[in-house]
Amino acid sequence: MTATSSINVARTTATAGRVLRQLGHDPRSIALMLLVPVLMLTLLRFVFDSSPRTFDGIGASLLGIFPLITMFLVTSIATLRERTSGTLERLLAMPLGKGDLIAGYALAFGAVAVVQSLLATGLALWLLGLDVVGSPWLLLLVALLDALLGTALGLFVSAFAASEFQAVQFMPAVIFPQLLLCGLFAARDTMHPVLETLSDVLPMSYAVDGMTQVLTHTDMTADFVRDAVIVAACALLVLALGAATLRRRTP
Repeated sequence: MTATSSINVARTTATAGRVLRQLGHDPRSIALMLLVPVLMLTLLRFVFDSSPRTFDGIGASLLGIFPLITMFLVTSIATLRERTSGTLERLLAMPLGKGDLIAGYALAFGAVAVVQSLLATGLALWLLGLDVVGSPWLLLLVALLDALLGTALGLFVSAFAASEFQAVQFMPAVIFPQLLLCGLFAARDTMHPVLETLSDVLPMSYAVDGMTQVLTHTDMTADFVRDAVIVAACALLVLALGAATLRRRTP
């Protein structure tokens, strides 16, 4: 097989290592990925200081949404920066396939997503008093899948942006509709039928539904498994689309 049609483990891990080393020299990106979700959850907890039950209901959902948004922003900008600087062009001129590159980025940002999800979930449960009926590990799993979905979406949309400003502009188009229709502000079955149907094909809806399952059920339910599988499948699909649309340079 050619480098573009298969994934080479050594090249993928080398790419992931390079990305992580670069992130290590970018404290602002690290702060955005690791600290912003923690700070936002803390702020939300004290916004609902007199209503802990409201925080329980909203906080569980936002525990998945905040990592998705931050990983989307950082990944899209970081990938675009590498393309505009010519780094991607030089890498793809080597025996490095698009699949290796996308998988390497996903692996690197996925590692960051694990740390991010651990910090946010641990803070919410043990310091901010988020009360969930189900297992904290299931909550962590959904948060991690959401962060990986944000990474995949960021890699995908970076192919269509010509500048970092344009990458940020994709957020209202890609993230905001999902945020409004995911069931956070109103139950999806109470929406207009057209909007309810649209929400059924948006991955963030299943992320919120998965968090709700953990919030209200002691055991893993079939609905939770369905929601987690859909979010994971969407992330893999978007990663594949990202590999297919990856360009060497920005026109």
